[in-house]
Amino acid sequence: MDDQKNLIIALVLSAIVLFGWQYLFPGPQKQRQEELQRQAQITQVQPAPQATPGGAPGAAPTAPGGAPQVPGQSGVATPAKEKSREAVIASTERVPIDTPRIKGSISLKGGRIDDVSLAQYRETVDPSSPAIVLLSPSESPHPFYGEFGWISPSGNAVKVPGSETIWQREGSGALGVGRPITLSYDNGEGLVFRRTISVDDKYLFTVKDEVTNNSAAPVTLYPYGLIARHGKPQTANQYYILHEGMIGVLGDQGLQEVKYNKIEEKKELTFKATNAWLGITDKYWAATLLPDTDAQVQARFSADDRDAVKNYQTDYLLDRQVIAPGATGVAHGRLFAGAKEVQVVDSYEKQLGLNRFELLIDWGWFYFITKPLFTLMDMIFRWTGNFGVAILMVTVMLKVLFFPLANKSYASIARMKALQPQMQALRERYADDKVKQQQELMELYKREKVNPVAGCLPMVIQIPVFFALYKVLFVTIEMRHAPFFGWIRDLSAPDPTNVFTLFGLLHFDPSHLPVVGGFLVLGAWPLIMGVTMWMQMKLNPAPPDPAQKMMFDWMPVIFTFMLASFSSGLVIYWAWNNTLSVIQQSIIMRRNGAKVELFDNLRDAGRGILGLLNKIKDLFKKKMTWA
Repeated sequence: MDDQKNLIIALVLSAIVLFGWQYLFPGPQKQRQEELQRQAQITQVQPAPQATPGGAPGAAPTAPGGAPQVPGQSGVATPAKEKSREAVIASTERVPIDTPRIKGSISLKGGRIDDVSLAQYRETVDPSSPAIVLLSPSESPHPFYGEFGWISPSGNAVKVPGSETIWQREGSGALGVGRPITLSYDNGEGLVFRRTISVDDKYLFTVKDEVTNNSAAPVTLYPYGLIARHGKPQTANQYYILHEGMIGVLGDQGLQEVKYNKIEEKKELTFKATNAWLGITDKYWAATLLPDTDAQVQARFSADDRDAVKNYQTDYLLDRQVIAPGATGVAHGRLFAGAKEVQVVDSYEKQLGLNRFELLIDWGWFYFITKPLFTLMDMIFRWTGNFGVAILMVTVMLKVLFFPLANKSYASIARMKALQPQMQALRERYADDKVKQQQELMELYKREKVNPVAGCLPMVIQIPVFFALYKVLFVTIEMRHAPFFGWIRDLSAPDPTNVFTLFGLLHFDPSHLPVVGGFLVLGAWPLIMGVTMWMQMKLNPAPPDPAQKMMFDWMPVIFTFMLASFSSGLVIYWAWNNTLSVIQQSIIMRRNGAKVELFDNLRDAGRGILGLLNKIKDLFKKKMTWA
């Protein structure tokens, strides 16, 4: 009765694991669709001083302490006004951006950086597919941009450039590496604004804002910077695995990660910090503000639902500047808008002295394993030219690293295997007394110096490595669209084949079937992984409890379906690791005098499959005869 109860519990737990996994981790087809939908991974809007009909901003709202807050932007598109991205860009005068990595333009209306495409990254593995669109202007389907400027204190009717201001271009030509552009605006009241924008050979825009006071009275202004997003973007839907949303390292307050739904609840979060950076991050792309490291900033994450559309904004306000008559005030700002490449992010941290800018990439809880693991893989990739080969080589290195510990574990398994006859004899002798049976088995283990749970040690050891590798494959853009061999053209995506369509011979998608569709996606590599896991399990002694034995027998099947939706690179790692473990464990068991029954098990399994096929054939013949 107890055995039946344990069996039922084991089966129920297995079902919970499978269905829970399908809920927490989207299947391959869903991941592929979401990847296409996330191509413009920074899509929203919110911004700077609201313009009055004459172009001058109204009085800025005042925060505690007297300094104004960076206001939300006017001119946000509603669905009725929404135009195509191309139409919006064509409707305004612009300065082209042309660098090896960035293509796009800067709008003379508002002086925003609001049109950025990443020339080196494509929507799909097809190199002729469109480039990734990162930033888009207001009134387009997915507005998202960066903006810098000045705000006047409350009650001071100083006319400063706003979202409707038309800047004048000084000079000609595109913005490029070593070719900055300068914009100017005269407010007609004695203030002349100049904005110089430069860009490096990667993803960093540098903005120098100047205001010359030609009036007879001093002027007080506050410099600001913001990143705005309009509408909630598609996210990777990986709970607790990946952060997408507001992000920043704010001085002594450290890393701040606020997801979209959280900032919707809070409405606004404010910080005061020095040596800070902040922005909006997606899986592979990000836009962040990088104020001077010695600047005291009032930083803010905020969200609202103006025009029935959710809007998100990160911004900062610098200390006020009192600009005397005849003097010039200067403010410096920087905007990172690009791909979260590890070397690029690390180089900016070092070059600009930024406060842990490396955390823009979500390395996870196992940071101390994840980043060194990526560094090693990246080094091997630069030598071999294939990240899949790098995964295989790193797996071998990890095996060598844990060789002494694994040897002890496998030796204990071998001794357990050798004790199987004595263990079976004790079970038969005390079949009616479970307590006595367990006591005698524990005495046997103690006498023979065998640890019954030692076989789990290799799996426990590799769990942190497994999660670290999962993070590397999932969050690093270097793995995106990285090919292996054969049909694997993207190691960060699931295996594109499916055994349930006979690997493409049947032209239908079983994943769309209700309820069971999520389980009907099983590629070739997950199948290989399942076979190697089954082989490894067959090397271990069978558990004494029938329920436990059934659980262990079903474990390879459960893991096969669970990992079917994982990155193919991770599945390749697991299959290769299992294969190395089978070889290592077989050698150690032979040396310890234990019989390696793997080939016997394989032969028996083969006979069972042939028997099943013969039964199906016989049934088919009978049906044909009846027909």
